[in-house]
Amino acid sequence: MYCREAHPIDGASPSTKTLVEDPVTNAERRDVAKKFVAEIGFAMPALLDQVDDAVSKAYASHPDRLYLIGKDGKIAYAGARGPFGFKPDELEKAIEVALAPAKPAERREY
Repeated sequence: MYCREAHPIDGASPSTKTLVEDPVTNAERRDVAKKFVAEIGFAMPALLDQVDDAVSKAYASHPDRLYLIGKDGKIAYAGARGPFGFKPDELEKAIEVALAPAKPAERREY
């Protein structure tokens, strides 16, 4: 999910690495996200939070957070807030569990 820029050059704590202004329209945010996705070569679809930051607020995603949405559409893993709660290894294990084949039901004979 691409959400609010953490360190835009016109923000409270700008970064010399991020040289973008904080988008004020959905179209501007989409353009920034497209450039970011292209620069890092992101191989899977990226979702875009709107400028109202509704998704970011709902998931307490700032400054960063890892989530895994299961096949059933429910949260299968929710990491703690970053940067200290940013633990990709935990997410990787959750992905492995989610993708593991289902175990056959135990057969009981009466």
